[in-house]
Amino acid sequence: MSGRQKPEAVQVIKKRRDGALSALVGGVPYINFLGIEFERRGDELTAILPFSDKSIGNPVIKAIHGGVTASFLEVTSIITLSWSYLWEDMESGVLDVNKMDSEHMPRLPKTIDFTVDYLRSGLPRDAYARATINRSGRRYASVHVEAWQDHRAKLFAQATGHFLMPQRRD
Repeated sequence: MSGRQKPEAVQVIKKRRDGALSALVGGVPYINFLGIEFERRGDELTAILPFSDKSIGNPVIKAIHGGVTASFLEVTSIITLSWSYLWEDMESGVLDVNKMDSEHMPRLPKTIDFTVDYLRSGLPRDAYARATINRSGRRYASVHVEAWQDHRAKLFAQATGHFLMPQRRD
């Protein structure tokens, strides 16, 4: 099989990557509290905030609370940043995914500042978000994140954040 991996090898790689993402997300209780999930396609992540009545801030108009929206965007940014350096470590063999547990998790980036633009009300339905890393260095990263519901081009919120990157263990 020139240039192609055997199906068994592909499944092992997929399982390792999915396990690493699950461990990363599962290691943050607040993500579980909000119910945020992540779908992975290669190294790209899409965050999903399933609709829940506890997300509603204004019951009269049934709008998602601004704090929930901001948290969703910030979590998406931090997990995307973490996934980017985890991916490198995982693919190079530096990180043993089987040893990722609550006591052996990589440190997460710390928020320096985070600015949210609320473009329209978040409706009572599932929301999606994707972050784009504008710059990621050894100490600092800049991220832009967008959230939508029914149509990818019709954003209901977006944000820009700056993060202090954790020191990497070499």
